Amino acid sequence: MKTGIFCNYDNHHQDARRAIFEQVALIKQAESLGFESAWVSEHHFSESNLSPSMLLLMAHLAGLTSTIQLGTAAVLLPFHNPIRVAEDIATLDNLCNGRLLFGVAKGGPFPQQNKHFATLPSEARPKTLEAIALIHKLLYETDVSFNGKYYQCDRLTIYPKPLQSQIPVYVATGGDDGIEFAAKHSFSLMGGPPFSLQRLKDTVAKYRALNSSGAENFVLARFFYVGKTFDEAVSEALPFIRQFSKKMTANSAEVLQNSANPNQKPFDRTNICFDEDYLIENSIIGDVETCRDKIKKFQDELNLGTLALKPSSSDMQKNLESLTRYNQEVRNYVF
Repeated sequence: MKTGIFCNYDNHHQDARRAIFEQVALIKQAESLGFESAWVSEHHFSESNLSPSMLLLMAHLAGLTSTIQLGTAAVLLPFHNPIRVAEDIATLDNLCNGRLLFGVAKGGPFPQQNKHFATLPSEARPKTLEAIALIHKLLYETDVSFNGKYYQCDRLTIYPKPLQSQIPVYVATGGDDGIEFAAKHSFSLMGGPPFSLQRLKDTVAKYRALNSSGAENFVLARFFYVGKTFDEAVSEALPFIRQFSKKMTANSAEVLQNSANPNQKPFDRTNICFDEDYLIENSIIGDVETCRDKIKKFQDELNLGTLALKPSSSDMQKNLESLTRYNQEVRNYVF
């Protein structure tokens, strides 16, 4: 299992420049500790997460790092023109000297994003799957013609081409069609911090039933803080967890209220849950022994490829200390 850092560009102190450069400091610390990857999220219209221009931030990171792989977690494809995404991804792979990992998602539950990017929630998944199919052709083929429901092109070739012969692709999905698509193309899977273990197990099992290889590259993001004591860790992480829980509970309630989809899954402990106590229990938060045990459980249940840790204190120095403590006292015990 590899270790990554999950990057939300948290605006803990209502200071955008500080948030950006504190995140850079955490990523550089992770690189110095030998973490294999840094995963940058995409959020829009959020005062607390300052990563709407994910690929710009990653281009910045490409020039400030040298060994750590840089992953998108994830590009919200329904809100972008896939031709432009293909151009940007290819350029970014060259900028970071072939260290790019390409994660994609449909986005949600963030109703404001669907509203202002003019994408119906019911269209988000099919647009995502169609977009990734087009992007993959554009990255590696020439004279591409494509005639989909949402996207078209005629004998198009993009430049530059990626530096890597194949950029690894990760799909954040729990839907059957998304899992089938990922398995068919041997793309890997991603799971977010509030995804329940049962949902994750079901997703991986469905994938493996269709494709026995590829699931071992599964990336799981989890909120994280390892403290000297369990109580210290919970105390440090709780303000962030509480804010996240409040925001996402409100978003999910709005989604359910306005959903016209009779198959809309509930936001509960069998699927995706934002309850405060649930998030604490299902995150990598606690003392050294607790964090070891939690990671071991995820390893045993999911056969993880990468665990992407999201530092959850609002104090950068404490997050740096937590990453170091993980490296010294947790990491070697769970590999």
